[in-house]
Amino acid sequence: MTLPIIAILRGITPAEAEAIGAALIAAGITQIEVPLNSPDPLRSIGTLAATFGQRALVGAGTVLTVPEVEAVAKAGGKLIVSPNCDTAVIRVSKSLGLHSWPGVFTPTEALAALQAGADGLKLFPGTMAGPAGLAAMRAILPEGTRVFAVGGAGPENFADWIAAGADGFGIGSAIYKPGMSVADVADRARTIVAAYTAASA
Repeated sequence: MTLPIIAILRGITPAEAEAIGAALIAAGITQIEVPLNSPDPLRSIGTLAATFGQRALVGAGTVLTVPEVEAVAKAGGKLIVSPNCDTAVIRVSKSLGLHSWPGVFTPTEALAALQAGADGLKLFPGTMAGPAGLAAMRAILPEGTRVFAVGGAGPENFADWIAAGADGFGIGSAIYKPGMSVADVADRARTIVAAYTAASA
């Protein structure tokens, strides 16, 4: 079973992508996002996709435009994550056979994203909405809508978010920061997986 956790590798470089990717997958995290404001992100995505594409869902975060979607697809990425709800980005992502996870904060954005074909919703910034905000929004979301909390969600409060209706999480600096060793990332990944497993039991 794929754990509903997306590792957000903001700031990763192509030289470290393969080793970091291997550490995440070994820990059980098989969804990996390289934000496009990282150094040479398309090269990192290409490396991760070529090496782990059969075992992991690899793609890009901070995807804001249609040309960026097309560039990620060309690099081999299959996952498109955005901080905002842009219906053109969602539609093109789906037309290219990619997984689309737009950022939403309001019911209006959430429903527009779903109507455009989003696979799931990224509640962002999670720290502003909080579990109570997600619980309130759940009342108007269609049954089966998947919502991942991103920002302000981590091992210390997984249980609160899950109780509020979160299906999964995007984890950034709690799992990777530029300059961090592979061993540190591996240790953090194992800790996060264990915390999620305990909270969701």
